[in-house]
Amino acid sequence: MFSAIAHAYDINNRIHSFGLDQSWRRRAVNQSNPVVGADVLDVACGTGDLAAHFARQGARSVVGLDYTAAMLEVARTKALREGGAVAAIRFVEGDAQALSFSDASFDIVSIAFGIRNVADPDLALRQFRRVLRPGGRLAILEFAEPGSRFVRAIHGCYTRRIMPWTATLLARDDSGAYHYLPRSVETFLDPEALAVRVRAAGFGAVRTSRMTLGTCAITVATVDSA
Repeated sequence: MFSAIAHAYDINNRIHSFGLDQSWRRRAVNQSNPVVGADVLDVACGTGDLAAHFARQGARSVVGLDYTAAMLEVARTKALREGGAVAAIRFVEGDAQALSFSDASFDIVSIAFGIRNVADPDLALRQFRRVLRPGGRLAILEFAEPGSRFVRAIHGCYTRRIMPWTATLLARDDSGAYHYLPRSVETFLDPEALAVRVRAAGFGAVRTSRMTLGTCAITVATVDSA
């Protein structure tokens, strides 16, 4: 499904978030501070946008991991085109639930709009905790259902009726991806419930902030220092 939409993933993100998706990513990077000199693992990196933000902000190393080879091909092409620190990002194919990295390998683990697509989010969260060093940070960027009934009604009309149709046309997609994605938001944990799961995975302090009328949320958690 994600292979089928990789070629149009970026343009659909920009158009259907009204250009806000990049500002959400920048905010997630800012809330992951300190970034300068950090080793970063961006899980479910897709076409590499969040990984690129970390590289631009001075991370020592950035690994972008995704389950879908077609997404990674787009990410590599974009990174090489930009050059500089972004071109140094290492993109690898892999599973969030079975990370191939050693314990305590990273200072920051991030995942943007991907945790809800993992079959076993709790297993993935434990993997994130395993590969983080003491004092490391986890940043989860994910869509959410707005709290206001009025906003929720407008948002629901857009995500369930308008966006699936226009995004499918733009991507010329017959996989059903843009009908699945809004449903996956509705059926996934709300930010507060996700924070509970993050704590259960072994993280210390967890904080959640909602953005854009509650339609998107950042969850940041830390690993207790040794």
